[in-house]
Amino acid sequence: MADRLRRLWPGRLFNCVACIVQAIFDIFPAVAGKSRSKRRSDCPVSISLEILGDRWSLLIIRDLMVRGYRTFKEFQGAGEGIATNILSDRLRKLQVAGIITAGVEKTDGRKLNYRLTEKGIDLAPVLLELLIWGARHEETGAPCTVIDEMEKNRQQVLVETRRRWQDRDPTPILPKFADRRGRRSLTRTPLTA
Repeated sequence: MADRLRRLWPGRLFNCVACIVQAIFDIFPAVAGKSRSKRRSDCPVSISLEILGDRWSLLIIRDLMVRGYRTFKEFQGAGEGIATNILSDRLRKLQVAGIITAGVEKTDGRKLNYRLTEKGIDLAPVLLELLIWGARHEETGAPCTVIDEMEKNRQQVLVETRRRWQDRDPTPILPKFADRRGRRSLTRTPLTA
């Protein structure tokens, strides 16, 4: 194909057309929803880290999945100290990656409600294992009894997480754990095993 085009548009004209075509392909990916950015490798772990490998993305997913948060304001008030520009950027990147969707709130058209997609809720086992691992190996604000119950009942926790997602039930799986000053903030009822 390139040889045929080179014969039709000799010299600089071919190079110009080739640049324009390449720019079009860079702007509009061949497969809708798929990024054409260059990947470090074809390793599934590497690809996953390119999407989720920053601190904030997993915390946003945690808040959607575990705490039942839906709005920009809730994410910002989660206690992690995320800057508004970073939060906006991560929400956009998670949407582009197909992990979350955003819909206009029915009562206030100026607000967006975020929700995990099927691809996003499929991260539930990963987040559960990170939660258990972190509580087991590091000092955290997570109550040992809650983590122990989750560890013993992994499958039940995952089934309940998916059920709440399917039913659009914002009731959190876990309470908000103690903040840095040691105060507990139990804003909603946790999952009971």
